[in-house]
Amino acid sequence: MKTTEFSSPDNGLRSLWNNAWRSLERYVSDNLLLLIARVGIAAVFFLSGRTKVTGFMTLKPSTYELFRTEYALPLIPYDIAAHLATLAEHGFPVLLVLGLFSRFAAAGLLLMTLVIEIFVYPDAWPTHLIWGGLLLLILSRGAGRWSLDRLFKLV
Repeated sequence: MKTTEFSSPDNGLRSLWNNAWRSLERYVSDNLLLLIARVGIAAVFFLSGRTKVTGFMTLKPSTYELFRTEYALPLIPYDIAAHLATLAEHGFPVLLVLGLFSRFAAAGLLLMTLVIEIFVYPDAWPTHLIWGGLLLLILSRGAGRWSLDRLFKLV
């Protein structure tokens, strides 16, 4: 006796759904995802850094005030913290976009994110969790094939 499968609308939708996911897995490479992660998180930090300077890299007076009052860190003088953070917000993102020393840059920005979370904006943990997830992806997987790390065999 032959068994027959009953066709239901649910089976058709499930099949369509599964085929769509298989196609997505096949055509979206990890290299593309890593590039998007690198550029996305780099943009967040770079744009933040640009708000702290005028011209190329001259810190605004308001930046010093921000680090003296709102961003006050317990172990580092505010003027040094302002310079270090601004330099990090400009340098590490450029490295990430280029895919050069990507793990180092991601580690620097992850450390910065942890400092922000612990000492500055502890209530912003959902945002910091997103940043941390992207940075941990880069730390764990590297920059991917579309990077200077790969070209120079720094991986």
